[in-house]
Amino acid sequence: MPPASASASASDHDLRWPIQQRIPGAEYRVFRTEFVDCRHPRTGATKRFSTLQCSDWVNVIAITPERHVVTLRQYRPGTNTVCLEIPGGMIDPGEAPDVAAARELEEETGFVASQWLPLGRCSPNPALQNNTLHSYLALDAVLTGTARPDDGEVLAVATLPMAEVVHLLRTGAVEHALVLAAFAHLALSHPALLS
Repeated sequence: MPPASASASASDHDLRWPIQQRIPGAEYRVFRTEFVDCRHPRTGATKRFSTLQCSDWVNVIAITPERHVVTLRQYRPGTNTVCLEIPGGMIDPGEAPDVAAARELEEETGFVASQWLPLGRCSPNPALQNNTLHSYLALDAVLTGTARPDDGEVLAVATLPMAEVVHLLRTGAVEHALVLAAFAHLALSHPALLS
């Protein structure tokens, strides 16, 4: 459903660029490129767009019985920085998002949770990517084992009081857009958890 402020003069049908052809690009470990030739809805001219075909992703706001948030820090080569994040990752082929969320939480942190709630979903970058991020809330998260990160991950796991996490979000110390999206979903659906 379009937002209430959407222009009444243009329907989605009038804005859509019909796809004329898809041209496969290169295959990479976590995505593949694709070129899409589309027809301009008003002029009829053809325009080629570059896209990334990605797996869907999950991330998890895991909260312990003490109201601490399970966080992790890891190096991100795209920005050449260490980012403060929440657990998450790619959904495996054929895997349900909620199953992937529980798997990622346990693999990356050693925590498991007894109660799971979907927070929401979003398109990470619809201008280029075709995938969806599914965010979850995991309550009563407890440490039950040892983290088993992937060979491409070096993680520093910590639990932080929710008040500290909120402070880090407000001051810009958390810059990862998908982490911010998950907390935006949390603020909209469960605002009392942020206080």
